[in-house]
Amino acid sequence: MSEPKKHRIYTMSFAGVYPHYIAKAEKKGRTKEEVDTIIFWLTGYDRDSLEKIIANKINFEAFFKDAPRLNPNVSKITGVICGYRVEEIEDKLMQKVRYLDKLVDELAKGKAMDKILRK
Repeated sequence: MSEPKKHRIYTMSFAGVYPHYIAKAEKKGRTKEEVDTIIFWLTGYDRDSLEKIIANKINFEAFFKDAPRLNPNVSKITGVICGYRVEEIEDKLMQKVRYLDKLVDELAKGKAMDKILRK
């Protein structure tokens, strides 16, 4: 029996999607720095490691698998993104991808950074 086909997002380069996160935020008056802050909070990466990920075109699967640490407050990220409740997504990797989508979405909707970072 063959392995189930991986979702397309897992094999996509993080570097290919990252500019879309920034564009979504900037279109609503937010900044690249705020997007980066969200990424650092969620994954534990820092500026240098994020730049390496982008330069090396690391895919989403490796991006999350190799993340220094998933923020312990991710369970506080709730709500609907792409038609799914993030807290109910069973595929743990897809859930992490959707956590990031949800946080960027909240940023673009004007939510305060303290609230986005679940402080």
